[in-house]
Amino acid sequence: MANAHNHPSCCGHDHGSDSGLGSGSSSGSDDFNLSAVLAPIAIATVLFLIGLVFNEPLRNTPYAIAEYAVLIPAYLISGWGVLTTAGRNTLKGGIFDENFLMTIATLGAIAIHELPEAVAVMLFFQVGELFQGYSVGRSRRSIKALLEVRPDVANLKVDGEIRAVAPELVQVGDVVLVRPGEKIPLDGEVLAGRSYIDASALTGESVPRSVDVGETVLAGMINQSGVLSIQVSKPFNQSSIARILELVENASSRKADTEKFITRFARYYTPVVVVLSLAVALLPPLLIPDATQSQWVYRALVLLVISCPCGLVISIPLGYFGGIGGAAKRGILVKGSTFLDALTQVKTVVFDKTGTLTQGNFRVSEIVTDNGWQPEQLLQLAAQVESQSNHPIAQSILQAYRQPVDSSVVQDYEEIAGQGICARVGNRQVLVGNDRLLHRENISHSVCAVEGTVAHVAVDGQYAGRIVIADEIKADAAEAIKVLKAQGIKTVMLTGDSHSVAKSVATTLGLDDYRAELLPEDKVAALEDFLNQAAKSRQKVVFVGDGINDAPVIARADVGMAMGGLGADAAIETADVVIMTDAPAKVAEAIALAHRTLRIVWQNIVLAMTIKAIFIALGAIGLTSLWAAVFADVGVALLAVLNAGRILNVKSLE
Repeated sequence: MANAHNHPSCCGHDHGSDSGLGSGSSSGSDDFNLSAVLAPIAIATVLFLIGLVFNEPLRNTPYAIAEYAVLIPAYLISGWGVLTTAGRNTLKGGIFDENFLMTIATLGAIAIHELPEAVAVMLFFQVGELFQGYSVGRSRRSIKALLEVRPDVANLKVDGEIRAVAPELVQVGDVVLVRPGEKIPLDGEVLAGRSYIDASALTGESVPRSVDVGETVLAGMINQSGVLSIQVSKPFNQSSIARILELVENASSRKADTEKFITRFARYYTPVVVVLSLAVALLPPLLIPDATQSQWVYRALVLLVISCPCGLVISIPLGYFGGIGGAAKRGILVKGSTFLDALTQVKTVVFDKTGTLTQGNFRVSEIVTDNGWQPEQLLQLAAQVESQSNHPIAQSILQAYRQPVDSSVVQDYEEIAGQGICARVGNRQVLVGNDRLLHRENISHSVCAVEGTVAHVAVDGQYAGRIVIADEIKADAAEAIKVLKAQGIKTVMLTGDSHSVAKSVATTLGLDDYRAELLPEDKVAALEDFLNQAAKSRQKVVFVGDGINDAPVIARADVGMAMGGLGADAAIETADVVIMTDAPAKVAEAIALAHRTLRIVWQNIVLAMTIKAIFIALGAIGLTSLWAAVFADVGVALLAVLNAGRILNVKSLE
């Protein structure tokens, strides 16, 4: 039966009522300039190779001046950024970081006259930074593709003329002209023209879709064929693209628990490493016979270099950033890495029905009359009563009527929450609503089982007939439910629609459970039940809604997802994850991507910890050199960075 309009009470009755992405210089900027980074590395590499190949003759000069003349410039060119950063951090009290460890280790190597090793540490660190910067740049570019859809100019119509102005200067109600190939500058409604638009940058849709007069278009979409005249509905700072840009820029501010753990770990790990290195340098020469100071100082330097937490500090946030970037490429906006972690614990996904699993495009599919009424008369009465409502059911009845409605004949208009409308039309008392409204008013009627939402009509206490309103299930909804079930996730639907409609949709899609005839507050209460059940086993619950009517439920869920809510403020503001198309399949895709991201993050953690533990043990007993330490440190960082970058390249998440 119908889910009637959710407003207060009835005629004639009195009823109660979460970054930084590491410390390297190249990773800190949005734009990675490859040539600017390669030039000093190339110069330092040439000097380093000269110093390495001709080390003996260079060292045999008076006071080894030639060796210093070749290798010290190489050291300063490759390590200047590390040295200055370590100096600045030390002055600010931030002593124990990887820059500090690198500086102490390399200056110590120079002090014991191991110049090639000192240069190698700095040079290979810069090579690692080069790869890191490239990988970060790729992650950023996948997200910044969104930034590139920002329109730069709007063709404003003023007194019959076209003026090119900044989108920020256009007011609500103004009309802008968009020619083929141009970006739509602001959200609005098409006043004239017909065209195909490319929405791929915003929604990930690969196929252009057609737009006609009366349809809504969004800033950032690209007009492909015809000329469009668009009346602006929102100022630029409130447009969908402006809100998305803000979301993207703040996406890294909400850190996952794993990221926070690594930050805390590095804070305590580095001082411990420094103390252990000092102990290795100072204690053995005092306690072990025949132990030389230079030998144990060298081992301490090896320990310092190996212990640098670069691989962890760089790759963990980069792994999450890659996950957020990979999601953005698929039309899924995640507001922070904390929600990627949360998605890996999801075992229940709760869907709204209308506009989420179904198209939300209501249309009158059948009119059944009773007690001598004609279909035209029934539709006219219903249209008159519904003329003052903005509910989707009301709009579908008005669209089916297709004639002007004289609302002046409607008096004593009253909406009943969750049931329908009662009003006086001329000298007749008319009710339009669901089965509950008829029972409430003791109106006798036959029980009907139909595929669709039903609006019953009663006139002067006598049943007059019903209007059946159909809503189409989305093409990928059944496949989305199937994939979620394959992931071991329970699927539930909450709807304000009737039990018969809800049962039909749930059966068609294969949902595990559904609850029907719910008011907005009932949806919150129902979600609370699922949250309480999930909390017992430390699991998470996702709610997926359209982001407008379901904002309270989206906000209450462990992870709130907005489906097809790109143009809605409520979706952008309330949801933790915004699905930029209205495809339910993106829910399963987001969960799969979150699992893959977390796997990669933990692979990096285990890889870095294992290799470093092995080399620290070998270094402490003198079985490895400073060269090996360099490769261990930089190698771990490179492997972790390359592994983190895999999330951007993956074609399938299965």
